[in-house]
Amino acid sequence: MRGWFASLLAKSNANTHDNDNAHGNDNEHDNDNEPLPQSEESEEEQKAATATEEPGKGRPSPQMEDDLRLLDAYSRRVMEVVEKVAPSVVHIEIIGGRRGRLSSGMPKGQPRGEIDGMGSGVVVSPDGLILSNNHVVEGAEKILLAFDDGRRCEAELLGRDPDTDIAVLRSTSIRNLKAAALGNSKLIRPGQVAIAIGNPLGFTSSVTAGVISAVGRSIRAQNGRLIEDVLQTDAALNPGNSGGPLVSSHGEVIGINTAIIMGAQGICFSVASNTAEYVLMQILKHGRVRRAALGFLGMQVEFPKHLIHKFRLQQAHGVVVGELIRGAPAEQGGLRPGDVILSINGQPIAGIDDLLRVLDADQIGKSVELQILRDGRLSKLALIPVER
Repeated sequence: MRGWFASLLAKSNANTHDNDNAHGNDNEHDNDNEPLPQSEESEEEQKAATATEEPGKGRPSPQMEDDLRLLDAYSRRVMEVVEKVAPSVVHIEIIGGRRGRLSSGMPKGQPRGEIDGMGSGVVVSPDGLILSNNHVVEGAEKILLAFDDGRRCEAELLGRDPDTDIAVLRSTSIRNLKAAALGNSKLIRPGQVAIAIGNPLGFTSSVTAGVISAVGRSIRAQNGRLIEDVLQTDAALNPGNSGGPLVSSHGEVIGINTAIIMGAQGICFSVASNTAEYVLMQILKHGRVRRAALGFLGMQVEFPKHLIHKFRLQQAHGVVVGELIRGAPAEQGGLRPGDVILSINGQPIAGIDDLLRVLDADQIGKSVELQILRDGRLSKLALIPVER
């Protein structure tokens, strides 16, 4: 970082700031009911005389009956979804490629042989199109598929997108496959039932169920890019589930399982189906996901408070320009090292992730307007992004 903005930050950092802390504790105490005297009835009779029975009738209360009906309906629904979607789930075996890869799903202690990794995938069209994770197939010399009905064949890698951890495969010789339907992940809400199907640790066609814990999460892909609009679930995932589907109670794929937090329980993530479908369409059309670029290296920077007030900024951070790539749109359009980007086409830029989100395929070859801070003054520049 250089120039006027670096000097401004150095002066600002010399100032002290007060932090207000608020503390509050709410304590609630529940009173336990006095236990009833023990009777001399048999163990079976004592179990029958629980609070779930109506007094004097010896049968479950209406509330208990409702709960049992709900649990039974839930169980039936999960079974129906599994029967519908499981035939579309694929077991993926990886041969060759990056040694030292996290062996996706390789059972501990199992002889490796030629297999260097395992994962899951889901068939999304009868002609053999399959969605999986980039980190499952990255660097593979050969990809083998095993289907629910026992058939096996090799797979062709049509394309992959490290930025979203999505890969698109095609079965090389088997067609007329049962395909799963892709749902609209924008309609998903926290609390909805979520069912994960995959091959964790090599145990094929394993099913776990839970709920959607949160929507709109962001996690880092292996290349450091931010994957947006990620679904969080407590449906248990393990190595080998990667690339498998997260399914709604309607039997639609709402996510592609991608990540777990090692050491945590019930915190798992899936790339939203809308993102996966976008990547699928881009790869089928272009062989890759097209994105725009301006051609500079930058970093996130925090604004001093007086600067936020002076220029009435919408955000507390921006992107300061570092090195310019020779001949790129940034250099040709007049961007300079030390400039701080505030917005592009009116959309606030508070970090590199915002920059990547705004510069999508639609901006390639089109003029975009940058609002910048230069030498303590607001300025505007027009640049034309190129394909990254």
